[in-house]
Amino acid sequence: MNKSLMQLTAETATGFWNDSCDLKQLQEAIEHGAVGATSNPVIVSAVVKSVPEIWNPVIDRIVMKFPSASEDDVAWALIAELGKKAAELLLPEFKKSGGLRGRLSLQVNPKYFRNAEAMVAQAEELNKVAPNAAIKMPVVTAGLRAIEETTARGIVVTPTVCFSVSQAVTAAEAIERGLARAEKDGIDTSAMQPNIAIMVGRLDDHLKRVMEAEKISVDPGYLEWAGIAVFKRAYKIFKERNYRSVLLVAAYRNHMQWSEFIGGNVTVSIPYSWWKRFNASNIEIRNSIDEPVKTETVRMLEDNFNDFRRAYEPDGMLPDEFISFGATIHTLKQFINAYHELLGIVRDRMIK
Repeated sequence: MNKSLMQLTAETATGFWNDSCDLKQLQEAIEHGAVGATSNPVIVSAVVKSVPEIWNPVIDRIVMKFPSASEDDVAWALIAELGKKAAELLLPEFKKSGGLRGRLSLQVNPKYFRNAEAMVAQAEELNKVAPNAAIKMPVVTAGLRAIEETTARGIVVTPTVCFSVSQAVTAAEAIERGLARAEKDGIDTSAMQPNIAIMVGRLDDHLKRVMEAEKISVDPGYLEWAGIAVFKRAYKIFKERNYRSVLLVAAYRNHMQWSEFIGGNVTVSIPYSWWKRFNASNIEIRNSIDEPVKTETVRMLEDNFNDFRRAYEPDGMLPDEFISFGATIHTLKQFINAYHELLGIVRDRMIK
């Protein structure tokens, strides 16, 4: 039987994750070589809505078990139960790899993006969901403090809400400091493999919104390469500096956001519908990570989009500027709205 393109991808140095904790999708992804999975408020809400016959009874059971629980309490109990079941599917890979793969990412409450202490406290709780959990936190000022502190406590992190080289590098430096502190305290860090997610498609989305708002006239095809160019530049820096974190590709909008990264020591976290589409294609599996984006494309983006320059240059933004970057604002709002949507689902089950 011929191997699928995702199986062939997984046979390179590139790790394949399913960008959802939906149990059926994840099981199928594992059969095609997936060694990890992720969740966030958008994903959890989508999972609950897509298979209500499975998850509504779980919500009802939690509500009955904890009669005084708030909708937030019930929502996080639901996230923990869904996360635990998804993490169990990945446990064989986790054990096989000595903890370096087979992890499920769980995201702290997006409403905590200004509160490092709240993120750290919730990270410790989420880390108890499964032995192969990894905790997602946003790459903003408070999030960076939380990323370092959580790492120092021996918890694997997956920094997210990241769209630029400067954010990825700053997150990697925070993790290095955290790992050094953990080792100084006698914590074994050998199985701690952080992934730093660059949301390449969301950077493209942001630049497309800028193009429309500012009436910039360029071939829109150039914008399909913006996130790719940022990721490849960050990857080169990560190799040069020997960071222990692995870059992760997230937020897919086109096939190049997979095919241009094959062969690198990176993680591609691909939504179910996208990797199914990739499997059905005739795209060649080849080592492409070190092939640079065309100079003309990078120059065109730099000449027309200040926010691309800010994302592309290693010193394009200071940490205090991360929170005001357009892609950050848009993504945090979406995550917070999705969390409230999940609360609405829970509320409807509590009051009926």
